[in-house]
Amino acid sequence: MSEAAFSVPNLSVAEVRSRVREFIIKNFYVPDPNELPDDASLLDRGIIDSTGVLEVIGFLEDDFHFRVEDSEMIPENLDSIERIVQFILRRTSN
Repeated sequence: MSEAAFSVPNLSVAEVRSRVREFIIKNFYVPDPNELPDDASLLDRGIIDSTGVLEVIGFLEDDFHFRVEDSEMIPENLDSIERIVQFILRRTSN
């Protein structure tokens, strides 16, 4: 999906990525934010744990206004900044 095609909730893909990254950095211990690639596993790096996943879900539901279903609470959707961004794009592009 191109950045121009994403308009709901009127944010570019870059803005969504920035908001997700900012949330992760502000709410979890990230020793050096500049050393955290968007595709790095947040679970494998110990940045988030199972409780952290619930915090991420709360952030998605509050900030992007969609409900994360139990079946969607999987690493493929929530284990990196990039996966979270792509999940948001899929859920809000309808």
